[in-house]
Amino acid sequence: MDAQSRGRADEIDPADQWVLNPQTGDYELRLNHSGADSGRTPGAPAPRGSRRAGADRESGGERGDAVRDGDGSRRGGARGGSGRNTGPRREVPGQRGRRAANGPRGPEGSGPDTAGRRKRKQPKGRRRKALIWTGGVMAFLLVGVSVGGYALYRHFNGNLSTVDVGDAGNKDVVTANAPLNILVIGTDKRTGKGNEGYGDKGSTGHADTNILFHVSKDRTNATALSIPRDLITNIPDCKTRQPDGSDKVIPGTENIRFNVSLGQDGRDPGCTMETVKELTGLKVDHFMMVDFNAVKELSTAVGGVKVCLAHAVNDPKSHLKLPKGESTIQGEDALAFVRTRHSFGNESDLDRIKVQQQFIGSMIRQMKSDDTLTSPTKLFKLADAATKALTVDKAIGSVPKLTSLAKELKKIDTKNITFVTLPVIDNPAEPTPITVVVDPVKAPQLFSMMQDDTSLTEVAAQKKAAKSKQDALLKGTKAAAADVRVDVYNGGEIPGGAQQTVTWLQNDKGVLKSTNKANAPAKVARTTLAYAPNQADQARALAEMMGLPGSAMKKGTKDAEGLQAMVLTLGADFKGAGTPLTGPAKIDIPKASADKAECAK
Repeated sequence: MDAQSRGRADEIDPADQWVLNPQTGDYELRLNHSGADSGRTPGAPAPRGSRRAGADRESGGERGDAVRDGDGSRRGGARGGSGRNTGPRREVPGQRGRRAANGPRGPEGSGPDTAGRRKRKQPKGRRRKALIWTGGVMAFLLVGVSVGGYALYRHFNGNLSTVDVGDAGNKDVVTANAPLNILVIGTDKRTGKGNEGYGDKGSTGHADTNILFHVSKDRTNATALSIPRDLITNIPDCKTRQPDGSDKVIPGTENIRFNVSLGQDGRDPGCTMETVKELTGLKVDHFMMVDFNAVKELSTAVGGVKVCLAHAVNDPKSHLKLPKGESTIQGEDALAFVRTRHSFGNESDLDRIKVQQQFIGSMIRQMKSDDTLTSPTKLFKLADAATKALTVDKAIGSVPKLTSLAKELKKIDTKNITFVTLPVIDNPAEPTPITVVVDPVKAPQLFSMMQDDTSLTEVAAQKKAAKSKQDALLKGTKAAAADVRVDVYNGGEIPGGAQQTVTWLQNDKGVLKSTNKANAPAKVARTTLAYAPNQADQARALAEMMGLPGSAMKKGTKDAEGLQAMVLTLGADFKGAGTPLTGPAKIDIPKASADKAECAK
């Protein structure tokens, strides 16, 4: 029986059925009656103050009511013929700061609980971290952080919508020991109450707001890359899964707006994922898509989002009217704030992106605030709104799968989430530029940094130390080109890459002892150079020639014997012979942090 519907039947807010487990810091759904209510007639309504979590289970041989103790062990009543628990009930741990039904309690963590046990005091930091990531429902557009319903699995799972994108995504929920790329798509679809008046009410939904969320391999940092909807780019051929299970290939289009990678000609989110891959060189693992309703519902569920304006705004087109300084907005006002193009900067989509990034950062901070984290009601409403708003790829189309994803994302400190906009310039093909094209200098630099998993913000000291250790492999004596011996395998995307590299090494660099070993056993994402300890001078010489980063160096444990060669395996990051693989360490582009409040100008 659905826990939410039971609560409604008894006029109890489902969120009030959540009980804080003091041992873990997580809210859990209490499905049995409190000890103080054990004498009540079964099936009779309980007063709201008793925090009863719904009616008894229906008959039919189901297991009696049960909860978990603080140590995780399961407690439950006897299994009767009717399936109801008729024996005495034990008290469930109450919420922090409340008195137990059977009598007063001492200070939290110091006094005995109602079962006579003494609770172990949990470190504040650990308890807070548990609260932040309770459950596992994730909503990322205009949210950017995971929230969850810990026990209402069926309810939340039924809220989710999914799309089968076939080979466009990653069938594994989380790629172990590798970077993670999630494409967040906000569509301009006008479905939903009150949304038909926004622009083209007949729109099928295009990729109006696009954020590629790149999570580093070690999960210490993330880059949120906004891609302008008016970017002129190439949309590749893409395969879409039809309702009958068959596949249909949608032909690609050159020199067209990015936003039509979704909706136009039957393109689904998988087509947008393929477009992002061709544009950035980054494989997109998963997508999350929402429409106008998400902004209204999520901002309301969190209790409003704080925004700051450098000047007062009164925009008749978006109906946004806010004073100078700080305001808290939700619902229609929140949607107007993220949609307005005439209130900030030069009234372009690029300035609107900046405002959206500020809104997202503020939403993240609000969701991690004590006001939200300690409120079961807010957590429930937020998780409910998030799952109703989300459409995701089939690989993450359930609460357990989103939970796995959320566990990876929870490792990122907010201060290490950096928002950037794809570097662009005005479209030179237009006399009066309306659209933009990729900046030919800065965009490749940014793509290279993301492909090389380089953080755009300061991260933990251990990450810096690890990088220093990798860079140390490149320091030292270097062998002469004539003494470098290497076998080259092609595990990348460029046909004939191994032969191209060998030709370049021999003719341009004098590495005559280089051999083309054709294709590698499998495709690989990163180029690597495997070498023995006594080949270190050769490895450093080759790394310098090719511009290999320290992370590409794979030092073995045993010395090479005789004429044994090093092994160079070209990966997907290989762009051609003579093109350095090392991305820049820094880039001079505007950035914003999810941890800092800014005023929209």
